[in-house]
Amino acid sequence: MSRQLVSRILKHPVVVASILITGLTLAVRQAGGLQTLELMAFDQMMRQCPDAGRDQRLLIVSITEEDIRTQKRWPISDEVVAQLLENLQQYQPRVIGLDLYRDLPQLPGEGALRKQLQAPNVITVKLLGDHDSIGVPPPPDIPEHRVGFSDILLDPDAVVRRNLLYAESETEKLYSFSLRLSLAYLKPLNQSMQVMTDYLQIGNTRFFPLNHNSGGYQRLDDLGYQVLLNYRTPSDIARKVTLTQVLSGAIRPDWVKDKLVLIGTTAPSAKDLFLTPFNLTGAESPKTSGVVVHAQMVSQILGTVLDGRSLFWYWPDPVEMLWIWGWSLVGGALGWRFRHPFALAGGIAAVGLGLVVICQGAFMGAGWLPFVPAVITLVSTGTGVVVYRMLHDTFHDDLTGLPNRALFMKQLRSAIARYKNMPHSPSDPESPTVAVLFLGLDGFKVINDSFGHRLGDQLLVVTTQRLKSCLKPIDKLARVGGDEFAILRPDIKTTDEVTYLADQLQQRVTLPYRLNGQEVFTTASVGIVLGQANSDYEPEDILRDAHTAMHRAKESGKARHKVFVTGMRDQVMTRLQLETDLRRAIERQEFQLHYQPIVCLETGKVAGFEALVRWHHPQRGLVSPIEFIPVAEETDLILPLSRWIIQEACNQIRCWQKQFPKDPPLLVSVNFSGRQFSQTNLVEQIEQTLQETDIDGRTLKLEITETTAMTDVESTIALLQRLKSLNLQLSIDDFGTGYSSLSYLHRFPTNTIKVDRSFVSRMGDGSEDAQIVQTIIMLGHNLGMDIVAEGVETAEQLAQLRSLQCEFGQGYFFSKPLTAAQAEALLKRDPQW
Repeated sequence: MSRQLVSRILKHPVVVASILITGLTLAVRQAGGLQTLELMAFDQMMRQCPDAGRDQRLLIVSITEEDIRTQKRWPISDEVVAQLLENLQQYQPRVIGLDLYRDLPQLPGEGALRKQLQAPNVITVKLLGDHDSIGVPPPPDIPEHRVGFSDILLDPDAVVRRNLLYAESETEKLYSFSLRLSLAYLKPLNQSMQVMTDYLQIGNTRFFPLNHNSGGYQRLDDLGYQVLLNYRTPSDIARKVTLTQVLSGAIRPDWVKDKLVLIGTTAPSAKDLFLTPFNLTGAESPKTSGVVVHAQMVSQILGTVLDGRSLFWYWPDPVEMLWIWGWSLVGGALGWRFRHPFALAGGIAAVGLGLVVICQGAFMGAGWLPFVPAVITLVSTGTGVVVYRMLHDTFHDDLTGLPNRALFMKQLRSAIARYKNMPHSPSDPESPTVAVLFLGLDGFKVINDSFGHRLGDQLLVVTTQRLKSCLKPIDKLARVGGDEFAILRPDIKTTDEVTYLADQLQQRVTLPYRLNGQEVFTTASVGIVLGQANSDYEPEDILRDAHTAMHRAKESGKARHKVFVTGMRDQVMTRLQLETDLRRAIERQEFQLHYQPIVCLETGKVAGFEALVRWHHPQRGLVSPIEFIPVAEETDLILPLSRWIIQEACNQIRCWQKQFPKDPPLLVSVNFSGRQFSQTNLVEQIEQTLQETDIDGRTLKLEITETTAMTDVESTIALLQRLKSLNLQLSIDDFGTGYSSLSYLHRFPTNTIKVDRSFVSRMGDGSEDAQIVQTIIMLGHNLGMDIVAEGVETAEQLAQLRSLQCEFGQGYFFSKPLTAAQAEALLKRDPQW
């Protein structure tokens, strides 16, 4: 994997967000902020574990409320406890654990109890003291190896989840009550214990102690050798009999023989009750008595040594960190994939369910995986990435990922403010400090309409990459329009630096694009604005003026750059006003058609007319088509205008054909705009017009420029074939000014070639242009097409065209464009040239 790819991955918003949120979560976890939630998750998972049933090795002798009422006292007298032990010993238990404090005599029966406590299989309990309370010593004269301390540890929420097995002080070794009982039970099986530095070993089983941050704990008091208590069953850990049953002999011997018997109180009035993961839900789950908790602890030790039950295990800190980060990445990926809140919620819920299954499955195998921090990072990163994307989408372009106009304006405003606050050289206070380049693709709309929006989008994406390759790290690139990009370069030194950048950008854009197997070419026009630190140039004004300069570059021939100068803005305002007036003119029908005669050169008679649109502005008078037609093309106003022209021309044809019947009938030519190729209903629209005006399609000729025809040859041919099906006449206009059309000319279903006026005007004996005209005429005749020569202005040109057997001519030699009334008068005179 390359270093560049690794860098891109690490900079991805999902990775960045996951690292930040994971780091924050781990910090909160380390400080103990998640411990309560993790312990709650532990309890919930413990409650979901299957019930392993009673431990048949244990028997609990329970001192109940009924027993206390029967004895009429608490604590129970030494005499009764002694009798209890004596009765149990008759049934040969392996171990008896007395979970009752007997440091003080409870007369009568002190001597009898001391005698019973001397039995080698009886284990007693003591309570260790601490700085908050004093301890409770064991009964007098009991050997240390038959005494264990009460090992019930409470977590901060007062729930019993741990068991302190063993500890050492400076003077003694301390065994827990459950450990003493277990070792006594295991002794006949030759399962002894060894204390190692890092673990306790009983037989071949190792008990690794908790440390301060095992599982979900943080800053745990990890004194001694503690293990996490894996409850065997919610409550019914062993068979229970009561004090009264034992004293009365109402028990079976096999319940006691070779068993580990625990004696303790279960009466609520004795207040030896504790919270466990199973009784946290209120009154319906009463607290668990201490003797039952001890039974759970003994059962865990015996089950681990004898049955192979697993103790809880945990991952090392680095692995837990990776686990938590992994779920953060998953959440981030979901946030990146699903933008809609409901879709994200569904995705997180599904993944969260998977996390629950994994953690619960591991828990059933005695593994405590970090659940709460994984959930937090999963949800937080997913939500954070969605919020980031919402903010990102607000200020970025969906297609290219570039900043949009709003963000670019913020960046430009910040750059200007930074330079205004910086000291500048007094020797050159007006030197430029920032530059904005406004780049627009030339002819993108034609490409988009011809090849489709998908390929147009690909072109924009590739263009974005090309532009980036020309920029410095400090430059800012934004997409501010459909095919328009803005570049901010701060800290410029000279104007040449900016013009050089513009040249680089244009060169990169000019290279061929290979998209979906299609080779596409385009160019770029660039407008440049140079900002100065001491000026009051506002960001909106800078971008507007750069846009203006870009349009001037397009008007100057495209594929070039222009630096904004004063006066350009006035021209833009004039153009904007022209566009506004043009829209209004279409609504008010301020246009009319003029007709220039097309003459048959053989007879000198008028064969038809070319319809030319004229605009009579209410204030400005006659507006030249050179001014308004380009604006109409750029704004798509050419579409309604062209429809009106065809409708009006057809009406005029019908009128003249009735008034001046001829054979062949008069024909009117109409210029066909390249923008009309994008109309999906164009053929149907023209067919409807022919039907409404009741004219023969053969009397209407559509003229398509050579350049338009060559934009997308296959699409052009398909459209011309459909138009031809209406019996329309088709003509290629301005022939000879384009390129590469000869190889396709025979495939175009056209009737006429119009020789461009630039060749006709320069005709002379032996001139190169005369040879070109002759070649075009010969080519057209060979393909079965007739020829119309434009721009005929002299008798010499007329004579030469006749000698070349050109069929038709058009130009000021015959007539200038005429109004409909003037054309009608011309037809009445029926002149002959």
